[in-house]
Amino acid sequence: MENHEKMLLVINPRSGKGKIKNRLLEILDIFTKAGYEIQVHITQQACEARDVVARCGNNKDLIVCSGGDGTLNETISGMMELEHCPELGYIPAGSTNDFAASLRIPRQMSAAALSAVGGESSRIDIGKFCEERYFVYVAGFGAFTEVSYLTSQDKKNLLGHQAYVLEGVKSLSSIKAYPLKISGGETCYEGNFIFGMVTNTISVGGFKGLVNQNVSLCDGLFEVLLIEMPKTPLDLSSIVSSLLLKDEKCELLHKFKASSLTIEGEEPVDWVLDGEFGGSHSQARIVNLCQQIKIRRSLTRTLRK
Repeated sequence: MENHEKMLLVINPRSGKGKIKNRLLEILDIFTKAGYEIQVHITQQACEARDVVARCGNNKDLIVCSGGDGTLNETISGMMELEHCPELGYIPAGSTNDFAASLRIPRQMSAAALSAVGGESSRIDIGKFCEERYFVYVAGFGAFTEVSYLTSQDKKNLLGHQAYVLEGVKSLSSIKAYPLKISGGETCYEGNFIFGMVTNTISVGGFKGLVNQNVSLCDGLFEVLLIEMPKTPLDLSSIVSSLLLKDEKCELLHKFKASSLTIEGEEPVDWVLDGEFGGSHSQARIVNLCQQIKIRRSLTRTLRK
């Protein structure tokens, strides 16, 4: 007996070389057989996913999005505006799909579609940024973070996460340090920082070793990584070694957990939220919204890594 539940399916047709085009009928067949009445929206421009979810999501039982991390961010940002927030399904189709890797959502589209309608529901934390924006898995500033939104979609499709590395190497000579005061809970650092990221993921830019902390996606805590400006080549070598070798310590590299964070500086700092430009801010307040969203995944997976 069909349950006739209502679904909003939001698709970014350009993500991951547009591979969903060859799977769309199969995905719709899976959803229809599961008893869903489906409203399909194919996005045409940035922020459209957020707007359509905020406009059409209130009377839906399930929202499913297909695209990359940016599409997932937009979808969840739209869900945060709803009075009644339905559950979320995700069919990853981007170039890196960091958060899908953290959730262990299947990479194969039909398997992800089956998980969206038949998987178990798990709650995940969401980040709130400066009272006006949301992020799903990472907010970052400084060296390399601008790469994600300056790299074209076509290049991301062609090269995947290698695009971030290639563009990042080009910007090494222009690394800038920001004098900042960064405080979270009982932790406080003041100095000249070249990089910072606030994460709720095990993978960033396709690299799993960068966060390097015991990660739970539903514990109300962010994992924070800060890097101060190296003064000598030896300092730079020490930073790289500490990032690559899990147990090696470096006084210029700081890792801690926090449920909220305040960043204050004398000049505006460019931020990136889930791979997209998040604006320039001289002061930023970041808050963990614990277990805010329910997302469907396969039955045999867990959120703790």
